Amino acid sequence: MNFLTDYKIPIGIGAKEVVAWLTTNLKIVFDAIAAILNASISAMLFVLQAPYLKGTGLEDFYPLFMIAVFTAVAWFIRRSAGVATFTLVGLLVIYNQGYWKETMETLALVLAATGVSMVVGVPIGIACARRPWLYAGVRPMLDLMQTIPTFVYLIPALILFGLGMVPGLIATVIFAIPAPIRLTRLGIISTPPSLVEAAEAFGATKAQVLTKVELPFATPQIMAGLTQTIMLSLSMVVIAALVGASGLGVPVVRALNTVNIAKGFDSGLCIVILAIILDRIFRSSDEGDA
Repeated sequence: MNFLTDYKIPIGIGAKEVVAWLTTNLKIVFDAIAAILNASISAMLFVLQAPYLKGTGLEDFYPLFMIAVFTAVAWFIRRSAGVATFTLVGLLVIYNQGYWKETMETLALVLAATGVSMVVGVPIGIACARRPWLYAGVRPMLDLMQTIPTFVYLIPALILFGLGMVPGLIATVIFAIPAPIRLTRLGIISTPPSLVEAAEAFGATKAQVLTKVELPFATPQIMAGLTQTIMLSLSMVVIAALVGASGLGVPVVRALNTVNIAKGFDSGLCIVILAIILDRIFRSSDEGDA
């Protein structure tokens, strides 16, 4: 008799029981979360795709209008002709390949996941910087989020939220949120103590030190966390498609199932173009536009 193998620790069974309990007792909560996230994504798609123009004859011109808007936004944020030109040419290539609708769906998913990750991750990162004991407890969870196979937490997300964009969004947030938490904390703790001491000497409160000294100093790290979150979210596009999330992941999965090299390369190139555009627009100005 081998004690170590005959008496298996019921880890998987315990996880199954937890998910079953959540499904039974907190269904209303998860339905509310799903409704809010679905509404957020639908609102973004309402702006990005303008479904109200369907049948008016103007729907074919709206993508060109949005391309012009994105190009203007890239110029306004970066003040770089190179970034604006790449945005224009890249989006025109996506439109030419016939993946505009899927690209906008992917963009909505990425923006929603990035927004949730930053809104939740930055405050947690600040709290971890102020309380080392909190980070000591959170760090193993962050490691687990980024190392456990994505398909493992796709299963409970699928059970709790059903098919569609929401389980893909939840899985994306779980995978991406460690980046803003870690980098926000790193930026805060990297603030020179002399700056903090000078602010405190002039009578600044803890809140003022945070908003006037630490956060401005940590801004490059927070922006790096933003771009990392965007890239990590885009890396989840294909996996999210497996649970019903629409977007560029769908043609990639179909190309894989049918061994369609042309479709796979076309849709994959669109993901790459979108990733580069978002990276160039939102990266910290300290990194340059190269």
